[in-house]
Amino acid sequence: MSEQGSPPHGRRPRPDPPEPLAAPTIDSHTHLDACGCETDADVVALMDRAAAVGVVGAVTIADDLAAARFAVRAAHADRRVWAAVALHPTRTASVPAADLAEIERLAADDRVVAIGETGLDYYWDHSPPSAQQDAFRWHIGLAKRTGKPLMIHDRDAHDDVLRILREEGAPDTVVFHCFSGDAAMARECVDAGYLLSFAGPVTFKRNDELRAAAALVPDEQYLVETDAPFLTPHPHRGRANESYVLPWTVRGMAATRGETEARVAEMARCNAERVFRTGATE
Repeated sequence: MSEQGSPPHGRRPRPDPPEPLAAPTIDSHTHLDACGCETDADVVALMDRAAAVGVVGAVTIADDLAAARFAVRAAHADRRVWAAVALHPTRTASVPAADLAEIERLAADDRVVAIGETGLDYYWDHSPPSAQQDAFRWHIGLAKRTGKPLMIHDRDAHDDVLRILREEGAPDTVVFHCFSGDAAMARECVDAGYLLSFAGPVTFKRNDELRAAAALVPDEQYLVETDAPFLTPHPHRGRANESYVLPWTVRGMAATRGETEARVAEMARCNAERVFRTGATE
């Protein structure tokens, strides 16, 4: 893995570490492989950097089969890491049955705590909507079969995501990763019992509608995440992201909700531990 400060995949350098959080929290959605992790030692080093600022755990997410295999391996390499496995909607134009079978096999691992990320992405033209919807329905079924939370990617597809959840019947636990809807959508999701996970965009200057959504979510229904190496929060937007950068998003959430950073960090941690059925020091 590259040293702290060097950019993964040509992105601008990572920011210097923030001040440590007033209470520990968990990064509910990151991509350790895309952050440059290749070996078990890389995973441990990344999590050590995160722990130094109060981010005591992370869920690393798959977007294809190779990433799913890596996520499971990373979760076994460091007990501060847990895995989610699925095929990203942009990867669903053609899905061999063998790939679905392996995702289902990986999902049974005891270090896999969610099925994700799955859902719909109408921003990129990499997979037809019909193929995405079929794959989304399959992943909903997998979440039900395994009893694990469903982690949703929803980009420019709010209506269809909510419709398919209604048609299929949502699993017991649904998480909208990097929630991007407005207050009206947030209320609909909250009423349905879904959890909303907030990333760097909640700190962006022109995202008043997203902040309105973040302000209304009940304590028990929000998470915080980095989606690293993407979506780095203000004031470092555009630079490479990593789990240790999460405190800026926590502080943005705290300002939005009119609460202390300690309360937001603690609630997000407690919610992650409850939703993913694990503890930060497991």
